[in-house]
Amino acid sequence: MSIADRRLAVLENGQVLAYFPVAVGADLSPSPTGEFEIVNRVANPAYYHAGMVMAAGVNNPVGTRWIGLNLRGYGIHGTNAPRSIGQASSHGCIRLRNRDVEKLYAMLRVGDVVQIRGERDEEVAAVFGGGVDVASTETTPGSGQ
Repeated sequence: MSIADRRLAVLENGQVLAYFPVAVGADLSPSPTGEFEIVNRVANPAYYHAGMVMAAGVNNPVGTRWIGLNLRGYGIHGTNAPRSIGQASSHGCIRLRNRDVEKLYAMLRVGDVVQIRGERDEEVAAVFGGGVDVASTETTPGSGQ
């Protein structure tokens, strides 16, 4: 998953199986970066936030599927706001259109690895196309790189 590209790619044995446009965390609530593991999958999930519970349904902010990561409170999910896709507008989760998250849900299993990359480098450019963000790959004196 590339935050910079606002796209998610599903890879198997180094081959891209599918791409999906996503919404990522807003500036005040950025998406985490790093390597994570899928710990649960829920169809038609309830939404829990600040002591509130919202049943599954059309107004549910997490949409029709939840793919939970091993970082508590973070996951990949659908949305009740499809116009947010392509924007930095979530509370840190990775958000897809419901039809896309349903396809993704069928492709992933508990234990699968999810990489969320914040900056473009050669590996991200190879998966998503385009060039490398030179500013993010430059070394600075004393940085040890």
